Amino acid sequence: MFQYFGDNYTWNLAVNLALGMGAQIGEIEDSSGSVKEASLRKDPHAAEILFAAWSGLAARLETLARQDLQRDRRLSAGQKFKRAAIYYVQAERMQSPHFADRKKAFESMLECFRQYVKLTHQPVEFVEVPYKDTILPALYVPAVGVERGGAPCMVHFDGLDVTKEILYLVGMGSALRERGVSVLLVDNPGVGEALRSKGLTNFPEAEVPAAACIEYLEGRDDVDASRIGIMALSLGGFHAPRAAAFEPRLRCCVAWGANYDWGATQRYRYESKDQSLPVPHYWDHVMWVFGESSIEGMLATADRMTLEGVLHRVRCPILVTHGENDRQITLAQAERLVAECVNSSKAELFVHRLEEGGAEHCSVDNIHIGIDTIADWVQETMTELKHGMHQ
Repeated sequence: MFQYFGDNYTWNLAVNLALGMGAQIGEIEDSSGSVKEASLRKDPHAAEILFAAWSGLAARLETLARQDLQRDRRLSAGQKFKRAAIYYVQAERMQSPHFADRKKAFESMLECFRQYVKLTHQPVEFVEVPYKDTILPALYVPAVGVERGGAPCMVHFDGLDVTKEILYLVGMGSALRERGVSVLLVDNPGVGEALRSKGLTNFPEAEVPAAACIEYLEGRDDVDASRIGIMALSLGGFHAPRAAAFEPRLRCCVAWGANYDWGATQRYRYESKDQSLPVPHYWDHVMWVFGESSIEGMLATADRMTLEGVLHRVRCPILVTHGENDRQITLAQAERLVAECVNSSKAELFVHRLEEGGAEHCSVDNIHIGIDTIADWVQETMTELKHGMHQ
């Protein structure tokens, strides 16, 4: 993994993810070079210095984009809005839930992302999935060349701290679209707009929001309702297999990074003071995500997030991808997840090795290798389903 901030894993993760979305290393260096000292402190509050640097960079790009618009340079403006969205979202996700400027940065990210989509003609439809008495915000990306009867579609949930915009910007939507598969990128409860705007917190029963997404897609005439699958990354490596186990309408499943026993992982992190964490202010963040007011309450909820005794219910094809050098979740969790899918018609594990790249958590060190692996498998599996396999 590119270690721009020395041995600070959490900050390096942010840089690698930003680059995977399309950030420019020169812009990162110009804005971040002076804050490297702060990264060495291992103080969660040092992330506020990074926030000032990256949100300042985003604001400058936003200004330049608006200057382009005044000269009717729409495509150039769109690309600057894209990079502004990247720096805003990365600055925001690194902060404490209580950080005063976090809300404004998130709203700026949403606006810049919308401008990017509009000005560069991205194939994105902003949709709302009916859910209980509210909605789940989502992005619908249609497949290229939709045939009569509709295209297959993947429901894509987030992880612990990413958003639907991040998923789109890293290119998963485009990769699936170009392979004839539509995708619904969803801010499921506990992440993105679902958490920040709707107040929806996370919980173990992922089949509940998954069912809402299936029912939304069943109402679209451009979706083949007999070929709807689910995928998710990181913490979603629990949610996607859990949903597939309890929702038979899901015809395939991808865990982009395994998460067999999230509760055990959290207890290890808490007791060992592990520093390989996805965001600073980690324990404040997970309490916010799960709507808990104490570590004890959060850990009790996390204990329910295990796939033990569940995976025999998965009958559809399932792919688990995992990095050999994943410092957050052990490879053993991925191996156990696949081994216990004893009734799946096709249960496969793909391990990204160090010599090939993509070996870190969710392939953040070389994210496009990970995306290609998943998108190819989904395309092949959806074709098999079309021809009557995996019944």
